[in-house]
Amino acid sequence: MDTLAHLGTALGLSLASGLSLYGAAFLTGLAIDLGWVQLAPQFEPLRVLGEPIVLLVAGGLFTVEFFADKIPWLDSAWDAVHTVIRPIGGALLAIRVLGDLSPTAEVVALLLLGGVSLAAHGAKASLRLTANASPEPFSNWLLSFTENGLVVGIVWLALGHPILALVLGAAGLALALTLVVWLGRRAVLALRGFRARARARFPAGPGRLG
Repeated sequence: MDTLAHLGTALGLSLASGLSLYGAAFLTGLAIDLGWVQLAPQFEPLRVLGEPIVLLVAGGLFTVEFFADKIPWLDSAWDAVHTVIRPIGGALLAIRVLGDLSPTAEVVALLLLGGVSLAAHGAKASLRLTANASPEPFSNWLLSFTENGLVVGIVWLALGHPILALVLGAAGLALALTLVVWLGRRAVLALRGFRARARARFPAGPGRLG
C-alpha cells in the first residue's frame, strides 16, 4: 500500500507540474507550512517545499505565471519557454516522494515522471494555442482558471488521497496524451486559418506603396 501511495503522490505532482510547476510547488509547500496536510513519514522529503525561501520564490513565480497565463499569445510564449522547465522541474519535484533509489531506478523514475509532466504540458500548450488562434478572446480566461483549479485539486489529491490520485492520475495521463495528438492537429489547422485571416486583412502587394 505504501508503494502505491508513493506512486500516486509522485504521479499527481508530476501531472500538476505539467500544468503549472510553480503552482504545484507553491501549493504543496503552503499546505505543508500551514498544516493543511499531515505528511505521512514517507513523504517527509517534501517538507523542504514549506521553507520560507522556497515559498517566496515559488509564490513569486506563480504570481507572474498567473497573470501571464491569461493574456492571449503571451500564454503560449510562456508555455514555449517552459517546455523544458516543467518536465525537468516536475520530475525533480515528484521524485522526492520516492525516497532513496538506486542510480538506475532514479534515472528511470526521472524519465517517466518527466514524461508525465511533458504530456500534461503538451496538452495544456496545444489547447492554449488552439484557443489563441480562434477569433474570440474569452476562452483564455476560462481555460486559465480551469487549469488553476485542476492544479489545486490534483495537489490536494496527491497529498491527501494518493491512492485515488494514482487511479485518477493514470486516467488523466491517458487523456493528456490523447489531447496532445488531437489538439496538435487542431492547433496546426487553427494557425493556418489565423494566418489566412491575417493575410486577407493585411494583403501584401508590390503596388501598395506607389
